[in-house]
Amino acid sequence: MADKQAHLNGAYYGPNIPPKTDYHRPGRRSGCGGGGCFCCLLKLILKIVVTIVLILGLAALIFWLIFRPINEIKFHANDVSLTQFDLTNQSLNYKLALNIAIRNPNKKIGVYYDRIEARAYYEDQRLKSVPITPFYQGHKNTTVLNVVFEGQQPLFGEGIQDFTKEKTSGIYSIDVKLYLRIRFKLGKVKSPRLKPRIDCELKVPVNSSNGGGASGAADTTKCHFDL
Repeated sequence: MADKQAHLNGAYYGPNIPPKTDYHRPGRRSGCGGGGCFCCLLKLILKIVVTIVLILGLAALIFWLIFRPINEIKFHANDVSLTQFDLTNQSLNYKLALNIAIRNPNKKIGVYYDRIEARAYYEDQRLKSVPITPFYQGHKNTTVLNVVFEGQQPLFGEGIQDFTKEKTSGIYSIDVKLYLRIRFKLGKVKSPRLKPRIDCELKVPVNSSNGGGASGAADTTKCHFDL
């Protein structure tokens, strides 16, 4: 009995249990993987960019649904007359008059024409620019613009050759372009400004009874609307 008591009062050494090993590597953070602060910043920037893209896409969709014209605005050139178109000493003398009819066929959408500039071109050379007074066009409305180009323009090389050919054929190819700044209006809401271009490719005949001078009228021409 004494032997057992002595054994209990002595020091007892159990099995050797190794200390718990920490496998956490220095420099690694559980929040953003192995990249640390740079990784977190990169993810934040990516989220912001994706959010902005989604917001802009949604805004563009809403804008398109609100302001898309049900019917496209139509432009026609008519009553085109060329009362002067002759070449003297490599200088082209011209006088071109025409009406441009603008038709807004929509029932709910109005159009602000904040800026209109008409330009005439012959053989890719600009003849003249004519500013037109801004205006507002209401629903289901047709507005007629009267435009006159008059002046002189030097011609050289191929321009003179093409003029000679067209004078022989009796028809001149003249381009009239409108450069616009417009806004659509639906109720009290207005769209941002758009900058479309209108192209009217005219074929103006020559009246041979006028001593070979350029005096004629072209049929109505449909113009192309280019955003």
